[in-house]
Amino acid sequence: MGGKIIQIGHGSGGRLSNALIREVFLKHFHNSFLEELSDSARIQLNGEEIAYTTDSYVIDPIFFPGGDIGQLAVSGTVNDLCVSGAIPKYLSAGMIIEEGFPIDDLDKIAASMAKEAQNAGILIVTGDTKVVKRGQCDKLFINTSGVGIVPKGRHHLKNRESIKAGDKIIVTGTLGDHAIAILAARENLSLDENILSDAAPLTSMIEGILEHPENVCYMRDITRGGLATILVETCKKRAYGMLIREKDLPVKQSVRAVCELYGFDPIYLANEGKIMMVVKPDKAECIIQILRKHKLGKNAIIAGEVTDKHPGRVIMQSVIGGKRIVDMLSGEMLPRIC
Repeated sequence: MGGKIIQIGHGSGGRLSNALIREVFLKHFHNSFLEELSDSARIQLNGEEIAYTTDSYVIDPIFFPGGDIGQLAVSGTVNDLCVSGAIPKYLSAGMIIEEGFPIDDLDKIAASMAKEAQNAGILIVTGDTKVVKRGQCDKLFINTSGVGIVPKGRHHLKNRESIKAGDKIIVTGTLGDHAIAILAARENLSLDENILSDAAPLTSMIEGILEHPENVCYMRDITRGGLATILVETCKKRAYGMLIREKDLPVKQSVRAVCELYGFDPIYLANEGKIMMVVKPDKAECIIQILRKHKLGKNAIIAGEVTDKHPGRVIMQSVIGGKRIVDMLSGEMLPRIC
């Protein structure tokens, strides 16, 4: 990558992010754990399987409709553990704070982190604080790392090998809520309906499904790059492809209206409380019913299926019946949304 520089799109979770990871970080850090490129690394420790993940949060604004940077940092890291099949146990919290940041605001953020950790059943057990001069950081950045225990019977959830043609694709709720909530706050949009971020820890919802882990093939949380990027990453270089139906994708009317105004496609927008699941076809309806009984899964739907007709590709069937290839997000629609 000689001569190139970092662009804002390198943080999108899409095509540029993938290139950066492969051409810089995998080149130097390569090992069998990292090369899986999953939400959490799964490692063996004293006979137990451990899931370990880390994430950094630079969202702007740090207080937004439905949450704040602290709540987001906890729930985002917890969800990365959960979709790997782990039960979250311990969390670290690293703070980079700009000189002049109000201590009252920091206290509010710490309180929301504590509340979210309690909701998720995870303990914040270690941390670090750094303060930099004015202008060297934008208010507050947070890094969180999480550790969880992976119960027996869930090993298959970390990879894509268990996915087969005929499996069903489930989306657990409406798309784009978090991204549009951040946009509305950032741009002071006046909307008919107040759009709230969907940031939330999904521990209890996912554990309800994983009482029978054999029914689930794979899971990912739908964050940067949106549903489209997650699906493309899932079937890339595989013997199967994926077909999704636009008419079945759940999108709130208020979110759709903002998307039409700005030219956004909801399938590329970030969420912080939704997951994509690939499940056994004969168990899909049962899983939908379980999800809909949970407050965070009430809008769960079967969005499509795995197919062997176009291996390695994601195809969307449009509302009017046509089909188009779905690719990864290119560039960055909304920077600093997490």
